[in-house]
Amino acid sequence: MNVNEFQQWIKDYYDSRGWSELDIFIRIGFLAEETGEVARAIRALEIGRDRPDEETGSFDENKLELAEELGDVLGNLIIIANKYDISLEKIFRLHKEKLSERYSKV
Repeated sequence: MNVNEFQQWIKDYYDSRGWSELDIFIRIGFLAEETGEVARAIRALEIGRDRPDEETGSFDENKLELAEELGDVLGNLIIIANKYDISLEKIFRLHKEKLSERYSKV
């Protein structure tokens, strides 16, 4: 699946669930929540959770958890991009151009 197909799939899936209609500020809250879950997953990978009320996963289990949480962040970013009709390809291109221009002078 290429990036455009994935962006469309996210749109269709979130639309079918009614999730695309949420207020943009609610969506930003979900993005912040998912970003926190990425931080938690990285902590589990790097230094462990060390909580008696949580099971300690293996490295592979923790890595899978991180991949799933990154997917949740990506889904929220795509919904935001879709709301403003911005393709991921455009985001990739603009980001690459910005960094290339900014750091080519260094």
